[in-house]
Amino acid sequence: MSHLTTLAVQSTLLLGTLLAVYTVSRLIYNVFLHPLRKFPGPLLAGATVLVYHRQSLKGKLPFWIKDLHQKYGLIVRFAPNEISTIEPQAWKDIYSHRATAWTKDKGFYGKDIYGDPPGLIRADNAAHGRQRKLVSHAFSDKALREQETILKGYVMLLIRKLKESAAENNGKVNLVDWYNFTTFDIMADLTFGESLELLYGSSYSPWVKALFDNIKLVQLMSVLRQYPPLTGLLNMLIPAHIKEKRQTVIMHSVDKVQKRLQRQTSRPDIWSYILRHSSTAEFQGKGLHPTEMKSNGSLFMLAGTETTATELSGLSYYLLHDKQRYTRLTTEIRTAFPRYEDMSMHTLADLKYLNACIDEGLRMYPPVSQGLPRTAPPGGAQVGSHFIPGGANVQVAQLAAYHSPLHWKNPERFVPERWMEEGEGEYGGDRRDVWNPFSYGPRNCLGKNLAYHEMRLVLASVLWYYDLEMCEESEGWLEQDVYLLWCKGSLMVRLRPIRD
Repeated sequence: MSHLTTLAVQSTLLLGTLLAVYTVSRLIYNVFLHPLRKFPGPLLAGATVLVYHRQSLKGKLPFWIKDLHQKYGLIVRFAPNEISTIEPQAWKDIYSHRATAWTKDKGFYGKDIYGDPPGLIRADNAAHGRQRKLVSHAFSDKALREQETILKGYVMLLIRKLKESAAENNGKVNLVDWYNFTTFDIMADLTFGESLELLYGSSYSPWVKALFDNIKLVQLMSVLRQYPPLTGLLNMLIPAHIKEKRQTVIMHSVDKVQKRLQRQTSRPDIWSYILRHSSTAEFQGKGLHPTEMKSNGSLFMLAGTETTATELSGLSYYLLHDKQRYTRLTTEIRTAFPRYEDMSMHTLADLKYLNACIDEGLRMYPPVSQGLPRTAPPGGAQVGSHFIPGGANVQVAQLAAYHSPLHWKNPERFVPERWMEEGEGEYGGDRRDVWNPFSYGPRNCLGKNLAYHEMRLVLASVLWYYDLEMCEESEGWLEQDVYLLWCKGSLMVRLRPIRD
C-alpha cells in the first residue's frame, strides 16, 4: 500500500471517527443538557430530529403530534429544539400583537422563491404591516359586497356543471374535484382578473396539477433545510420532472400577475383595490415591490383555493354520514330561501345551523392541520404555564388541539350544536379559545371573511339544488396523509336534482 493510499485511509477513518464522536456527543447533549430536556416527549425524538423528519416525510406528522399530546398532555417536545403546545393561552403568547419578539422559524419557512423583499408570509414585522394594511382593502366588507356577483356567477356555473356531470356518470360526481374547480376559478378571477376555466373544462389545468404535485416537494425542502451540508447533494437527487413542475408553479404566478398589472379594468378584483390604494397619500412610495406582488399573488391563489375546497369536502363527508344533521341543514337552507335569488352574503350569514356546521367542520378537519412554528426571543418567554427558553421553536398544533379531550367533550364526534346556544348545557365547557383555524393575531388569514362567505354560498347552493348521498367507494375517505395539505382522494356522491 502506497504512502498516499495509507494517508487517504487514515483520513477517512479519522473523518468517520470525528463524525461518530460528534453524533454521539450531540445525542448526549440533546437528551441531558439541552434547554428543552425537561419537557415531556419521546426520548428518541428529543435526541434526534430524524424521528420528526421521518413522520413528516411519511405524511403522518399531524397525527403523530396528536398522539403525543394524548399521551403527554398539553405540551410536548417532539424534536430536539421543537415544542408543540395545545394550551389556549399559547395563541396569545406566541402569535398576538404583543408577541412581536417572536419570529417565524426560518428553517421551516425558508426563503421566498420570488426573491427579496419577500411577500406577506416571510416579511418582517414592519414590511408585513405595510403590505397587510395595503392588501386588506381587497378583503374588506366593501370589497366582498362588490365581488359577490363574481362569486355567485361561478357558483351557478358549478350547479349547472354538476347536473351535466351527474347525467353523464349515472348520477355520480366527485365533490373534491368540483369544489376545487370552483374555488380555483373564483380565486384566479379575483387574483389575476381571469378564470382558469376549470369549471368549463371540467378538468384541472396543467398549472393546478403542478401545484398539487409541488406540495410534497415543499415539505421535502423544509426537511432538507435542516441539513445544510447535504442540501446541494440531495437537491441533485430530485427528479427533473418534479423540478419542472415547481418551475411551472413559480412562473405561472409571475406571468399572471404581470399580465394583470398591464391590464386596465374596473372589475373589483384584488389588484384593483391594491393599485387604487397604492396611489393614495398614505402609501405614496410605499406600495408593493415587484417581488412582493409575485409572492402575494401566489399566496392568494394557494391560501384562497385548496383550503376552502378542503373544508367543503370534509364538511360534506361528515354531513353525509349523519342523516339527522344533514336533514336539519338542508331544511334550514331550503326554508330560508324560497327563491335562489334571495340567497346573499348577508342572508347566508344569518343561518345559525349552517355557520355551526362550518365551524364544526373546521374543528374536525382543519385545512391547516399542523402548527405554524415561531422562534422564542433570545431571553425566552412565557407560553401558557411554561417558560420557553430562547431560540426554541414552538407551535400550536391545530389538529391535536381541536381533537383533545382536555378541551372538548366528545372530541371525535361531529356535533355542530356545540357552537350554538342550544348546546351550551352539554358542551358549554368546551375550550373554544383554543380554536383558531385561520390563525391568530396580526398574521392571521386575511381572507377569512371571503372564505366564510364562499363556503356558505357554495354549500348552501349545492344543498338547495340537490340531494346528496355518499357512495360506498368513499366510505374510508378520511384515511389521508398530510403533506402540509391533506392528500384528498375522490369524494364520490350520488346527486339527485330537486329543482330545475
